[in-house]
Amino acid sequence: MFEHSENVIERIVAHLRRPVQIDPAVDSRVMEEIAGGPTPRVSGPHEAPPAETATRAFQFVVVAPRAARVALVGDFNDWDAARTPMRPSQRGGPVWTAVVPLSPGRYRYAFLVDGSRWLADPAAPAARDDEFGTPSSVVTVGGS
Repeated sequence: MFEHSENVIERIVAHLRRPVQIDPAVDSRVMEEIAGGPTPRVSGPHEAPPAETATRAFQFVVVAPRAARVALVGDFNDWDAARTPMRPSQRGGPVWTAVVPLSPGRYRYAFLVDGSRWLADPAAPAARDDEFGTPSSVVTVGGS
């Protein structure tokens, strides 16, 4: 009558391991969106041209299809989702951006999608696992 829980778990794992099809046009739309903003670095958060102060503006970019809202959370905003909401692309695609002024130092951060799903930045180094088990990334800001 009921399946063994192991069979159900195996079916779920098999389903989750299926490859995900991504629209090949996403890369070009992401690059177009980034090109309209601050000068990007090759990987990780994108550094804007240096300002005259000790802080530097970093543009964070994430692709989050089907997201209703995305927030940037990290050491620089006390992991408060309300302090740094990200804006969707002007073209209405799955690209979300936020620009944050950062002083020299090392910061952990993540993207919070729809208030419940944590995402590390796939274009940045991963941070060591914290005691909460949530994925996060690292950005290091150099001094002048």
